[in-house]
Amino acid sequence: MYIPEYFRNTNFNQQVDFIKENSFGILITHSATEMFATHIPMTPLVTNSNLVLHGHISKENPQCSTLINAGETLTIFSGPHCYISSSWYSHENVSTWNYQAIHCYGKLKIQTELELLQSLIQLTDHYESKEEKPKFFEKIDPKVIRDNLIGIIGFEITVSRIDAKDKLSQNRNKKDYENIVSHLCKRNDSMSDAIAEAMIKNADNANK
Repeated sequence: MYIPEYFRNTNFNQQVDFIKENSFGILITHSATEMFATHIPMTPLVTNSNLVLHGHISKENPQCSTLINAGETLTIFSGPHCYISSSWYSHENVSTWNYQAIHCYGKLKIQTELELLQSLIQLTDHYESKEEKPKFFEKIDPKVIRDNLIGIIGFEITVSRIDAKDKLSQNRNKKDYENIVSHLCKRNDSMSDAIAEAMIKNADNANK
């Protein structure tokens, strides 16, 4: 991913938090002749200061043939994005797009059945905890779990490199930066609101 230095985010804690908040990612692998991509939720865990991603896919997915121990992978996590109008600038320029995204590179390891089960417990309980009447993993019929467990393959990716991009108009002057935030807030849509919020948090790092 091309990242000009003023858009690069090197803060590890912020990177992990971003993945937690945008955990529905894209797993990309390849065979000798073909590329594969699957959209799946992944659980980010920090172990000994290393980021490890846990996930699973269906055994019927053709991508399974590319999941091998020590295999190289790319995972992509996308955040909010929105159009930025050139009419918001104090000088003549072109329109653009603001967005946040992370690319993680690393080696994959196939999970044992026990490791897969533990990952599923973490994934399920994390999201169920937000429900009004949560159905935690322990409350699911063991037979239902067994019947579904045989149909998936679990994996872990130990991340060796993270490319994090926060394209938030950091290259604009203070007046334009503040004007962009103001216009985004007036749009009244979730993506623009999210980018405006990210720009406000990132204001100290913008080009003033």
